[in-house]
Order: sequence, then structure tokens, then C-alpha cells
Amino acid sequence: MAVSTVRKKPRLAPKAGRPVMPKAYGLKGPRSGSGLMSWSQATAQLAQARNYWVNTVRADGAPHAMPVWGVWLDNRLLFSTSRASQKGRNLARDPRLVVHLESGDEVVILDGLAYQENDVGQLARFAEAYDAKYHFRPDIHDRENVIFAVRPKVAFGWLEKDFPGGATRWVF
Repeated sequence: MAVSTVRKKPRLAPKAGRPVMPKAYGLKGPRSGSGLMSWSQATAQLAQARNYWVNTVRADGAPHAMPVWGVWLDNRLLFSTSRASQKGRNLARDPRLVVHLESGDEVVILDGLAYQENDVGQLARFAEAYDAKYHFRPDIHDRENVIFAVRPKVAFGWLEKDFPGGATRWVF
């Protein structure tokens, strides 16, 4: 399977509901507890995060997790990696991935597909945002690297101090 280059933006307002969890977790209806988290709360966490854990699948089916720097831009996570890296090779073969933030207390998880971003304007915006955030400008013309954009299919979020009151699942 080749790296997907199809660029589809996720809906700006995904459908929110409760995640599916065992009954023992105590989830109630979407209006119970503190209610559902807003997508804007989740995107604020995604934008402010410094590190993102990218989880991919190796050719033999084994999981692979690695932290990356990235930027939340236009309702997508964009990050750069070497084409020769394990995650680069994994995503070139199979674009499925899971991305989560570092915190287990302020949780945001994206489950979706990664595709190579090729739009010159988007790449320039990525480089600007990346430089502003990390004080390092990625070379968007370096053929050894690839810039991936994550298209979420499903996302999850909750705050540990409020769990399970605000536990939310967004479907795109």
C-alpha cells in the first residue's frame, strides 16, 4: 500500500457522543455528569501540545510508537519524519495510525489515517507554524523527509479529574 496523497479535510464539527466502554466504568448519558467535552476543548489541547505519540503498525503486525513534534493546523495534525524511519516506512505501507498526547490526565486521542501533504501553500503554513512553535524550521523541500497530515476518523477525550463525566467520542 502506498502513502495516501488524497487530501480530505475532516468536518469542522465532528459528531460528539459517549465512548463505548464497559458498564463498570460508570458512563452515563451525554447530558449526565459534566456533559460532553467540546471539540474546541480538544483542539486547544492538540494545538498546545509539544509532543505527540504516533502509533503505527509494522509489516509483521507489531505496534510501533514514537513521539514527534507537530502542529495542529486546519483541524489536522501535521508532522514530519524521515521516509526511512520506522514510522515513515510503516505509514508508506499502511496509513492507519493512532495519535495521542502525553498526558493521561488530559486525554485526546486521534484514530485515523495519515496522508502525505503535498500542497505547497499548506506546506509553507506548516513550516511557519512549526518554526513559531519549536524555533526550528523544517525544510519542506527535503526529499528524504515526508510531511504527514492526520485525517481523524474518530477521536476521544476526557479529563481524569472528571472521568467518566466528560468522556467524549467524536466521529468525523
